[in-house]
Amino acid sequence: MNNTLNPIGETIKALREQSGFTQMNLAKYLKVDQSLISKIEKNERVITSDMLDRLSSLFGITPDSFYADSLPEKRITVALRASEINEDDLEMISAINRITLNLNFMTELLGDRDGR
Repeated sequence: MNNTLNPIGETIKALREQSGFTQMNLAKYLKVDQSLISKIEKNERVITSDMLDRLSSLFGITPDSFYADSLPEKRITVALRASEINEDDLEMISAINRITLNLNFMTELLGDRDGR
């Protein structure tokens, strides 16, 4: 399929693999079919802004990071010891990452204000 869309599917796939998640994990987290995740990763389907926002929280990056030329260097990572990851685990990881991203943003704002 000839696709003129920004190939963020490759970025999603790389982040998913680095995080140790399966396509099924993402599908359950986003409440979509696994085949849609596969098509998004192949850039055969467009991802919605809501899905992109949820994935950015899960991966600990800002939504605009999906459009960068390379994977984000600064990324929030969570070490998991469980052999299986369920939807509640993914929701918890996402919430922790959102809090951390907001804290980082507020710290940057305060640093800019203080002239640091």
